[in-house]
Amino acid sequence: MTSVQTLPPAGVETGPGTGVHGRHPLDPEPVRATKSRAVFALGLIALLTGPVVGGLVPATVALLLARDARREAYAAGGFLTGGIWIRRGERLAWAGLVLAATALVVATIIGVFQLANAPAGQDFSPTVD
Repeated sequence: MTSVQTLPPAGVETGPGTGVHGRHPLDPEPVRATKSRAVFALGLIALLTGPVVGGLVPATVALLLARDARREAYAAGGFLTGGIWIRRGERLAWAGLVLAATALVVATIIGVFQLANAPAGQDFSPTVD
């Protein structure tokens, strides 16, 4: 993100060659993108619900929303802030996806071991021919 500069003090020359560039008075004030909060919240939910495989949906939505938020922030030319919240939300979403994938792998391994230990076929008593 680009930093926002304020207008220089009165009496200071601005423009090309002076090294001082100020914001135009009609430029809008920088604001935090609302999508950045949503990306962070969804990433946090994905991280918290990832171990029970519930984090797949919020993580996916967070990553898709982060892509749109980055696109909007780039198009705004520095007047939309919140890039750090988008990055944090993306990291949390990826962590939630990793936790969900780990939970699926562990559950599959446990299921395979239980299936391997189960008796094959129906178990009859020893007195049955």
